[in-house]
Amino acid sequence: MDRYERILSLHRILKSARYPVTIKRLQDELECSRATAYRDLAFLRDALMAPIVGDGEAGFSYQPDEAGRFELPGLWLNSEELHALLAAQQLLGRTGGGVLSSALAPLQQRIEKLLEEHAPGKRWPVERVRVIPHRTRRMDETVFRIVCSAVLERRQLSFEYRARSTDERTRRTASPQRITHYRGNWYLDAFDHDRAALRSFSVDRIASVRMQETAAHDVPEIELNEHLAGSYGIFSGAPKGWATIIFSAKAARWVADEHWHSQQQGRHLSDGRYELKLPYSAPRELLMDVLHYGSDAEIIEPQSLREQMRAMLSLAVANYEK
Repeated sequence: MDRYERILSLHRILKSARYPVTIKRLQDELECSRATAYRDLAFLRDALMAPIVGDGEAGFSYQPDEAGRFELPGLWLNSEELHALLAAQQLLGRTGGGVLSSALAPLQQRIEKLLEEHAPGKRWPVERVRVIPHRTRRMDETVFRIVCSAVLERRQLSFEYRARSTDERTRRTASPQRITHYRGNWYLDAFDHDRAALRSFSVDRIASVRMQETAAHDVPEIELNEHLAGSYGIFSGAPKGWATIIFSAKAARWVADEHWHSQQQGRHLSDGRYELKLPYSAPRELLMDVLHYGSDAEIIEPQSLREQMRAMLSLAVANYEK
């Protein structure tokens, strides 16, 4: 827990406490040393003007007549919390009515309340923050509801799936494991009974879906993460190799701060360029993301991935030579 999180937690503990809180309890809940707990109390009291009273023996609390009025100044949400709340709010706002909107209305109200708590005394200016959907796809809301229901109720699904890469239609029976929101679109992580393997299905490509009475087969969380998050991209699978990509000094200013994969390895080179290594299985998504950087990126290893990029670039250039 970093200092920001400790201060926020300390404020919440003191604000909700009916009796003085001992320094030992603060150490346990803030996961810090005795000295750190005292420093955080001093910062909250002296720098943020919190109405803290008490001592190390009797415990600490907010003054009863001030506790209800005091709030932390400014924005006390970190970037991830703010993005999550606003993204959730805007996703809920785009559901467009119907059963799903009604079911999620309490969640919408809770999000608004959380935002209000972090902007005391005035309305939170939601319109001042934009979460822009990027390359989202049209999706059948009925299909989405059935898929989500099967995930939550732990029941098998039967559906028709039209693969985007081949346009082939197949009938699948699967045990849903979780629903994933990735790059503006929804995916179903499931155990495919026909292929006896874990698969990710793009929800917008699912049709004629039916929820079965049969209970879903549960796959352990660690196995899900090893298979579905072990390599780069949404359709990852177990890693087949590691890609090494060199970015120009110009592109390095962006890439060095980007999160591509949980196991990525990056380092600045002596000439200002940036080397990024990451595991991959299905190469297409990685190739397209590297292609986004154009001449500022070069795949070094493995040779097979380098050749695939060369072929893609050759085909692209051919389109402009006609």
